[in-house]
Amino acid sequence: QVQLVESGGGSVQAGGSLRLSCVVSGRTFSAFNMGWFRQAPGKEREFVGVIYQNGANTNYADFAAGRFTISRDNAKNTVYLQMNSLKPEDTGIYYCYVYCYAASSWGDYWGQGTQVTVSS
Repeated sequence: QVQLVESGGGSVQAGGSLRLSCVVSGRTFSAFNMGWFRQAPGKEREFVGVIYQNGANTNYADFAAGRFTISRDNAKNTVYLQMNSLKPEDTGIYYCYVYCYAASSWGDYWGQGTQVTVSS
């Protein structure tokens, strides 16, 4: 069974920083690309960024580029989302995500989410 557990959310003022973590268990972490998504109140879940399995390549949504950085530590089965220069519009629940092979099929796996609140 694949499990993803996020942590590190909280409340910060605009301009502040947070680092989210996501620990993955149940599969060979280093074999898969890892993504971060977020969902603001009343809005659909949206893509934040992805880090590829080699850890050297990343891709970000326009709003995240230059402010957010995704990294991974394959030895710790952990992916991180460093968020700087936070804005009130970054408020939402942040989820980590993996598409991987488990239980004899490929599937989408999500963490439970961690709340980020940015005040002006």
